[in-house]
Amino acid sequence: MVWPLALLLPLPLALGLRQQPASSQVRDAGPAACPVATAERLLPLDGPPLSPANPGPHLPNSPGAIDSGDYIQRLRSTPLGWARLDHWCVWVEAPATAGPAALWDGRWHQAVLAAVASWSTLVPITLVSDPERAQIRIQRRRPPLQEIDGRLRASHGRAILRLVQVERLGVWLPEPQVAVLIGPGQGAIALQATALHELGHAFGLWGHSDRPGDAMAAVPGAMPVVALTERDRRTLGWLYQQPTRFGRVEEPGTPGGSRQ
Repeated sequence: MVWPLALLLPLPLALGLRQQPASSQVRDAGPAACPVATAERLLPLDGPPLSPANPGPHLPNSPGAIDSGDYIQRLRSTPLGWARLDHWCVWVEAPATAGPAALWDGRWHQAVLAAVASWSTLVPITLVSDPERAQIRIQRRRPPLQEIDGRLRASHGRAILRLVQVERLGVWLPEPQVAVLIGPGQGAIALQATALHELGHAFGLWGHSDRPGDAMAAVPGAMPVVALTERDRRTLGWLYQQPTRFGRVEEPGTPGGSRQ
């Protein structure tokens, strides 16, 4: 996502900006809720890892696909079905606690947690302190340049999906694993909007809305969107009613790649 320059500058707290508190559904839980991955295999994909710019080959085929109250016709699936889980474990890079970076890192962290809290009203989420326990890992770094339509483009956020088979507590499960890169150096409002958008991809919305007022808009409007719209909610609700193989028990002999 790219916002106007005025919205990318750090906003002082004197402006009265307040971050949303984390939802009660977003909590740091023990290993029982989010066990550590002890082994991992890449699952085969035709083509490069999925991203919003390369969301995959499958379009939904649903009678409701032209409903103007959602944008499900713009979503893409994967060879294993819709990239969703009934419960997500999320790791957020911790901020520095001392030194010059502490203030800015803290604002980045608060903005990301506010975005996580927004999605937690629709998706069960557990925050974890160990990235090996997470399917979604949110990192504080600017995404590398990406080639789109033959041109290199910069962005302030990106979500990248890998399909893997993971062993947790002796059980093999196919999982969507997502790296979410949120660049620092934005104002708090723009940070929260960027995180809200990229987390929508991470939770399964691999596609974009055609309306600038939605959190998942392909082209952002003049002001950052920091709250989910009814169209965002309906689209995610539809997605989580669709069948998927992710998160279901797999036999250990399923073909896959090497551990990354």
